[in-house]
Amino acid sequence: MPAPLDTTRSPAHDIRTDFPSRLSASNVGKRLVTFIQRMLPQNITTQITGLVAVSVSLGIVLLAAILWFLYDPPARDDSPFYAAARITEITRIVRAAKGATEIDAILNAIERSGLQVRRINLADLAPGRTDALSARLATHPLESRRDIEILDGVRDPAGPPSQIIARLDDSHGLMFNLAVRTWPMFIPPTALLLITVVFSALLMSIYAVRWVVAPLAAVASAATSFGRSQQSYDALSRRGPREITQVTDALNEMRTRIRSLLNDRTRMLAAISHDLRTPLTRLRLRAEQIQQDSLRAPMLRDITKIGRMLDDTLEYLRDDAKSEPLTRVDLPSFLQTICSDFSDMGHAVTYAGPEHLSYACHPRALSRAVTNIVENAVKHASTINVSLGTNAGDAIEIDVSDDGPGIPAPLLDQVFQPFFKVDDARGENNSGFGLGLSIALEITKRHGGHIEMRPRLPTGLQVLMLLPPEGSRQAPTGDGPASG
Repeated sequence: MPAPLDTTRSPAHDIRTDFPSRLSASNVGKRLVTFIQRMLPQNITTQITGLVAVSVSLGIVLLAAILWFLYDPPARDDSPFYAAARITEITRIVRAAKGATEIDAILNAIERSGLQVRRINLADLAPGRTDALSARLATHPLESRRDIEILDGVRDPAGPPSQIIARLDDSHGLMFNLAVRTWPMFIPPTALLLITVVFSALLMSIYAVRWVVAPLAAVASAATSFGRSQQSYDALSRRGPREITQVTDALNEMRTRIRSLLNDRTRMLAAISHDLRTPLTRLRLRAEQIQQDSLRAPMLRDITKIGRMLDDTLEYLRDDAKSEPLTRVDLPSFLQTICSDFSDMGHAVTYAGPEHLSYACHPRALSRAVTNIVENAVKHASTINVSLGTNAGDAIEIDVSDDGPGIPAPLLDQVFQPFFKVDDARGENNSGFGLGLSIALEITKRHGGHIEMRPRLPTGLQVLMLLPPEGSRQAPTGDGPASG
C-alpha cells in the first residue's frame, strides 16, 4: 500500500525548508567559481598576463591610497589653484594697504620673493588675446572668491606674454607674471604617471609571460606533431624555467623510449615475416604437387592470404626512416594512372576533376593510400568515381565515391582501426585483412591531412581525403609507408 500523505505539511513549508539548503555557502561558492572559470580566457598567456597586470595595478592603487592618507600632498607653485591662491592673497593685502607708499613697499617685498607683480592703470589696457590661464582663473579657481575680479579680454601692451590682471579698484589693477604649468583636465599628472607605470608593467609582464610560455608552447607543438615527420623525433631544446626544462627532458626521454619500442616491434615482425617466408614457400611447392584440385586450390588460397597478411602488416609498420622525399607531381595525371590500373583489371573506376593541379607530396606513399581506398571500394561496389578539387581553404580534396552497400553510421569511426572489417555491411566475399584504410589514414596524417568517411545517398560510401595547402603544411610529414 502506498504511504499515506502528510496533510499537516503544506508545499510552501517544503519550499521554505529546502530553499536555504539550495542557497548554502558551498553551493553559492561552487557556482561562483564555475562562473569565474567560464569567464576567464582559456589561453595561459592571457591568464598570466592579466593576473600580473591586475596585481600590479592593485598594488599601485593601494600604495597611492596609503600615501594620500598618510602624507599631505606638497603645494605646487606651478599649479593653477596655487596661482589663484597667491593672486587672491596679494590682491587683498594690497587693497588693505593705506596709501601708494605702503602699496609700493608691499609690491617690492613680493618682487624680492620671486613673484613679478606691479600696479597698473586700467586706462592703459588695450583689448587683446587673453592668456588661457587667465581665462581659466576668471571662471574656475576664483569663482568662489567674489571680491577678486580677473580681467578677461584685455592686456597691458608693455607687459609680459603670460600676464594675469586682477582689479584693485575702479582705476587700478595688479598685473601678475606667473609661469603656470597647465595640464589637460582629463589627464592630471598623477593619472598620467599611473597609466605610464601600469603600461610599463604590462609590457614587462607580457615579455616575462612569453619567456615562460613560449617553451611550453614548443613542448605542446612537439607532442602534437610526434610521429608525423622525421623531424618530430629530434630532441627538444632545453630552455625556459626549471619546471619547463624538466617537462622537456621527460618528453625527450618518452619520445626516445617510444621510438625504441616501435623499432623493436618492427624488427621483430620483420624477423617473423622473414622466418615464415621459407615455410610458406615449401608449403606452396608441396600444395602445387597435390593432384586433387579440390584440395590444391583452397590450400594455395590460404597460403596466398597468409603471405598478403604478412606484407600488409609490414607495410603498416614500415620504418619512418626509409621515407621518400617530397616531390612535385601533377595530381590529375597521378590519379588518372591509378584509375587506369583498376580499369585494366576490369573495374569501373573513373576520374573527374581538373586537367592540371601541381602538388608537392610523397608520390609512392600517396599512391599507396589512394590505391588502398579504391581497392577497398572495388571489392564491394560496381562503379567507383575518383574526383579531385580544392575547398575554400585551398586544401586538396580527393573524393572516392562508390555505389556499394555502404557502412552503418555507428561503424564509420571504427573502419580505420587496424584489422577491423565490416563483413556484414560490405559483403561476405572479403579477402582483405583490415589494414588498407589504416595505412591510407596513416599516410594522409603524415602529409598533414586527414580522411573523412560518410554515407552516400541513396546508397554507397564516400571517402574524402583532405590534404593541406603547401604553404600551411608543417615540417615534411611524408613518412608514410611506401608501396611495396
